[in-house]
Amino acid sequence: MYRLFFKRFIDVLASLTAFLLFWWVFLIVGYLVKKKLGSPVIFKQKRPGKDGKIFLMYKFRSMTDAKDKDGNLLSDAERLPQFGKLLRATSLDELPELYNVLKGEMSLVGPRPLLVEYLERYNEFQKQRHNVRPGITGWAQINGRNAISWDEKFNLDVEYVDKYNFLLDIKILFLTVKKVFVKEGISAVGEATTEEFKGGKK
Repeated sequence: MYRLFFKRFIDVLASLTAFLLFWWVFLIVGYLVKKKLGSPVIFKQKRPGKDGKIFLMYKFRSMTDAKDKDGNLLSDAERLPQFGKLLRATSLDELPELYNVLKGEMSLVGPRPLLVEYLERYNEFQKQRHNVRPGITGWAQINGRNAISWDEKFNLDVEYVDKYNFLLDIKILFLTVKKVFVKEGISAVGEATTEEFKGGKK
């Protein structure tokens, strides 16, 4: 019953409640992003959702558009200022994804939506992460986030798909809040965020 109905019901109720109670946080963060990083305030990117269906994911911008003398974008590390790092460390950049949850493209809890170009690189085991809606937070996020290997992430994602239930989702949400305060696993070693996924073993 939880998988068929209540999970989606909780997603909608929680998202609406968050918008109603914390609209002022959205305004403040939006203003600071505009002032410190420029426009557009909202970063939009295509990501694969349930069953690999592509949707447009929304986040607060955390990087600049700094380019080199040839007009090419600088590396993530060079375009991620201190304010952007703060947004990511506190997960405030993820707030607009609540709109994706309302639209039914995401869930509060589930495997994180990765890049579209990764779709063709997954093996059959890894593809199972798309059997559910992607989440704002997930089992892999509270067990290492970007500091663990891709194999570990996918193992945790598929483990979640196999066994998720109400109590597990509540546990993940509470531990996510703890992770935000502890600021663990925000980036991979030597990376501004995480290394590129090159493909899984067949």
